Amino acid sequence: MKNFKLSWEINRNWQLIFPFIGILIAGYSALKITQALFDDLNLILFLLISFFIVFVILKVSVFVINKLENRWVVKQKWELIRIFIVFAVTGTSSMFVSRPFIALLGITKENLNPLLYWFLFIIIGIIFYQILLVFFGWLFGQFKFFWDFEKKMLKHFGLKRFLNE
Repeated sequence: MKNFKLSWEINRNWQLIFPFIGILIAGYSALKITQALFDDLNLILFLLISFFIVFVILKVSVFVINKLENRWVVKQKWELIRIFIVFAVTGTSSMFVSRPFIALLGITKENLNPLLYWFLFIIIGIIFYQILLVFFGWLFGQFKFFWDFEKKMLKHFGLKRFLNE
């Protein structure tokens, strides 16, 4: 445990919650992926495949975190886990918010061309993603990082005139 804390620059025990949440999210994702790909497996094979997928997700996540460590400016390395959690929660949440919103507008696959429906769904999802990214960044104590990230993203979308800078 001491080596883990040292490698992730964890100084206080409460900071361990973020690696724990990351592992839980990886486990849940692995279960959903296994369920989607292999629905009719016995329990032992299902769990073995899920553990393998968790291992792959964690390895890829650590690889990406190590690559982004120098690019994203944070005070401690464990904060990168918190940033990844915010991205995961935001992506999922934007989908769950966009779906009822588009239904509230009366837009369905049945009354609109499927290509236009998915185009609108993606555009509405991107709008909610931008809002939720800053909100969850604030909620997880990374407001400055995500506000700066948001400003960069808006500049890439060609909307820098809305930033008042």
